[in-house]
Amino acid sequence: MFLTCGAVIYGVTMLAPAAAASAKDGEAVYTAKCKNCHGADGSGNPAIAKTMSVTMKPLGSQTDNAIKTAITAGTGKMKPVATVTGGDLDNVIAYVHTLKK
Repeated sequence: MFLTCGAVIYGVTMLAPAAAASAKDGEAVYTAKCKNCHGADGSGNPAIAKTMSVTMKPLGSQTDNAIKTAITAGTGKMKPVATVTGGDLDNVIAYVHTLKK
């Protein structure tokens, strides 16, 4: 009780822990930003791969850092996806892990 009162009296902001990434929310971002090239199941869109002359690796087994780097910096012929940042980035990473075969 004293800590709560002290926080109110002295205007101290109590920080809540960061929310955990949401694979469900990440699915919506993935659908909007990634699905066209990487396919609904993360195995890659064969037509896009052929057009770009690339072999797409199935998504899901990569580390968080590898996924984050691919999205934010690009990889191979994939350009960075500048519109996926912050919580959306964390959520997409969580969703991509659900695609692991």
